[in-house]
Amino acid sequence: MSRILPPPARFDLTVEAVVIGAGACGMTAALKLADAGAEALVLERDPRPAGSTAMSSGFVPAAGTAAQAAQGIADSPERFLHDLTEKAHGLGDARLARLASRTIGPVIDWLGARHGIPWQVLDDFLYPGHSVHRMHAVPEKTGLGLITRLGAAVEAAGVPVVTGAQVTALYAEGGRVAGCEVTRPDGSVERIGAGAVILACNGYGGNPDLVARHIPLMAGAPYYGHAGNRGDALLWGQALGAAVQHLSGCQGHGSLAHPHGILITWALMAEGGVQVNREGRRFSNEHRGYSEQAVDVLAQPGGVAWDIFDDRLLALARGFPDFQAAEAAGALRHGADARLLAAQIGVPPEALADTLDTCAALAAGQGADPFGRDFTATPALRPPLYAVRVTGALFHTQGGLVIDDAARVVTPGGGRIANLFAGGGAACGVSGPEIGGYLSGNGLLTALAFGALAGETSARPAG
Repeated sequence: MSRILPPPARFDLTVEAVVIGAGACGMTAALKLADAGAEALVLERDPRPAGSTAMSSGFVPAAGTAAQAAQGIADSPERFLHDLTEKAHGLGDARLARLASRTIGPVIDWLGARHGIPWQVLDDFLYPGHSVHRMHAVPEKTGLGLITRLGAAVEAAGVPVVTGAQVTALYAEGGRVAGCEVTRPDGSVERIGAGAVILACNGYGGNPDLVARHIPLMAGAPYYGHAGNRGDALLWGQALGAAVQHLSGCQGHGSLAHPHGILITWALMAEGGVQVNREGRRFSNEHRGYSEQAVDVLAQPGGVAWDIFDDRLLALARGFPDFQAAEAAGALRHGADARLLAAQIGVPPEALADTLDTCAALAAGQGADPFGRDFTATPALRPPLYAVRVTGALFHTQGGLVIDDAARVVTPGGGRIANLFAGGGAACGVSGPEIGGYLSGNGLLTALAFGALAGETSARPAG
């Protein structure tokens, strides 16, 4: 479906800018276009806007924002850039990381002040790799809440969002994109001309062939993203001669409730929980990050593990709607002590009791964890105990089309496709080429930051 065609003799409709995809990236771009007074159109293949944004936690990392200041949190783009660089082990694109870290704060403030998106900073726990509290969330604390609010803002701004409109081809000629072909559910085709095209249709996590080719580490892993993320933006860009980078980069997650398919907040691990396998044993450092943990969980017998936590952490988790949904679905197990919990989850009682006794000793400063975790940073788990069975999953890809500082798609020789823009999962992100380079929130970071740049720049004549 990712075709490049010559422009038709006549378009059915022509607008200044077409945005392909109505997720967080596309909606943010649409709002920038609206603010500039540009005639824009958002095209969404689904019956309603949702996509991977709705499936995410909805948390956006940003530095130096009004919301942080209101909560007494000192932060800066430079500090954020340092954290991004450290998490990517210096392998990420330094220019894009700098661009994202300095752009996202003003975007968050603009969305709040201009379009009424209410932000709060989550300050009751710190995600691995972030040196300060900078995760911004809407009151619902869900991705669905975020996309719903962005959609309402786009509607209020008067930008039409056409659903059931799958873009099946781009029209291009002479190094410029002229518009797109749209196929409707009934098979009818519309030809839309555009002065600029913004690719906001995410990456290729829903394309098993591309995943196997570029991310063999996650080939065959469960995919917890939108099935429509088939790599259209990547394939269109490559056909037009665009530069691509870090196609092996991705976000995994090592805590997806199984078989329920509901995300279990990593705050459980960050604040003192542990993961054990079917043998009742830990197998990794749970404080490294949830992305790389996906690989470790999938390597365990049956590709599953158990999140183990206590009453203190249960209270924390119940503050997240996703966890509430998992609990309502019957994912939670309970035991008065380690041995009784082991009987509930089918692991050897002596092994689980020994594991948790060892963790308690480590929390008391007795010995060193062979996996490198510092247990003294959080309280030891105390009975009663709880468990959720989880698996590892691929959430979304992080490599993609290379963009310049204005979100224009560029070519390997340093040129640019002047009227083609990309953001979010369609563009190369800031995590580098490895799964462990993903810093929590990097997906929505580039969706909003690069989406805003794309919308702002595409509203101006190409220079």
